[in-house]
Amino acid sequence: MPIFPIVDSHVHFYDTERFAYPWLSSAPSIAHSHLPVDFDRARGDVFVDKIVFAEVDIEDGRNIDEARFVVELAAADPRIRGIVACARLERGPVVAEELDALAGLGKVCGIRRLIQTQPDPEFCLRPDFLTGVRLLPGYGWPFDICVLHHQLAIAMELVHRCPEVMFVLDHIGKPGIRAGLREPWQSQITELARMPNVVCKISGVATEANHSDWAREQLRPYIEHCIERFGFNRVMFGGDWPVLELAGSYRDWVGIVDWIVAQAREEEQRCLFRDTAIRVYRLPP
Repeated sequence: MPIFPIVDSHVHFYDTERFAYPWLSSAPSIAHSHLPVDFDRARGDVFVDKIVFAEVDIEDGRNIDEARFVVELAAADPRIRGIVACARLERGPVVAEELDALAGLGKVCGIRRLIQTQPDPEFCLRPDFLTGVRLLPGYGWPFDICVLHHQLAIAMELVHRCPEVMFVLDHIGKPGIRAGLREPWQSQITELARMPNVVCKISGVATEANHSDWAREQLRPYIEHCIERFGFNRVMFGGDWPVLELAGSYRDWVGIVDWIVAQAREEEQRCLFRDTAIRVYRLPP
C-alpha cells in the first residue's frame, strides 16, 4: 500500500431513501445507500485523506439537489474536498443558471454529464453541448469525460473542439478488457495523451473485466499504457467506489495500482495518488 495518504478522485455517495437512481436497477448488489461510514468500512486500513465526489447519474433534474446533499455530507466529513457535479450542458447557454447555482455551493470542482448512456452517438458534439462545455473555464472547472471505448473517437473530437477546456478522462476510457481488446483503444489513448488539456483517471478498470473471473495481470497492460502515454503528472487515482465492488474490493484495487507502480519514484507515485487530483480539481488543503 502507498506509504502516504491517498486522494481518491472518484467516489460515489448516494442515498436511495432520498433520491432515485434509475441505473441501480441493473446493479442490485449495490442498489442501497452508500455513505461515508460505508466507505470507511470498505477502505479498511487504506488511508484516504481527501475525497472527490463524482456525480451518480441521479434522476433527471435533481443534479443540484444531489450537489447540495454532498455539501451536507462534507459538513460532517472534512475529507470531502470537492464535487464533480452533473450539469445538463446540452441546454447550451441556459445551463449557466445551473452552473451559477452549483458555483454558489462552494464545493464544486468539476462537471460531468454522462456521455456513455446517450442514445445519440454525437450527443457531446451538438452545438448546445459544446456551448455548455465552453462555459466551464469561466468557473475554473474541468469536464469529466465518461465514455465507453467505442465512443473514444467522439470524445477526442470533443476535446479537439474545446482546446480551452481541461478534460479528465474517466475510467481510462473503459477499454474492452472483458473481450481482450486493445485496439483501437490503445492508439486512441496515445492520441488523447498528445492533447495537453487532457488528464487520465486510473479508475473503473476492474469493472471492465469479467466481474467474477479476472486477474490483476489482465489489468496491468491497460493501466501501464495510460501511465506511459500521459506521464505521472497527468494521471490520477480513482476508487470508483462502490461501483468497483461489482468486481472486487477497495483495498484490492488500491493494492493493484500500487503493485503496478511499485518501481516508480515516490514523487511519481505521489502524482498518481495525490498531486494530480489536487492540482486539476484545485482542491483546498
